[in-house]
Amino acid sequence: MAIDSKAFRALSYGLYVITSRDGERLNGQIANAVIQVTSQPPRLAVALNKENLTNDFVTKSGVFAVSVLEEETPMPFIGLFGFKSGREVDKLSQVEFEKGETGAPLVMDHAVTVMEARVLKSMDVGTHTVFVGEVVGAKVVKGGDPMTYAYYHQVKGGKSPKKAPTYIDESAEKP
Repeated sequence: MAIDSKAFRALSYGLYVITSRDGERLNGQIANAVIQVTSQPPRLAVALNKENLTNDFVTKSGVFAVSVLEEETPMPFIGLFGFKSGREVDKLSQVEFEKGETGAPLVMDHAVTVMEARVLKSMDVGTHTVFVGEVVGAKVVKGGDPMTYAYYHQVKGGKSPKKAPTYIDESAEKP
């Protein structure tokens, strides 16, 4: 059987801002690959592209935070974290955030919940690193529906950046 890349879009994803720090430098990015791994103790796993600055920060600091985005999140906000590099833009200077217990920034703008974790393990999975972290803090920011990746694509008309695990090169599929 051939692999149809579009089949992976049927998997359920959310849309999140993943943040970390390198000393006092802060950075964040959009990610869709975040899962709760265990409940006792609470642990999360996140997959980040190895070329992204946030991956470097998580590797160096051993901490990350997750902000679960609401459906009403505007596209310019998603664009800031999903299509701009922290090597060129100070993304956190443009949003409201709180520093968590780990020092990782918790992005509050458009978040329904925030969580932070200390990395327990990491695994190289090719283009990405999967970080598993023990949650050290979590809170509900406000009510609302979390944005799914399907909602982002179907309702908001969003695209996947080249470094996303769900990226599909549409031009390669055309004859």
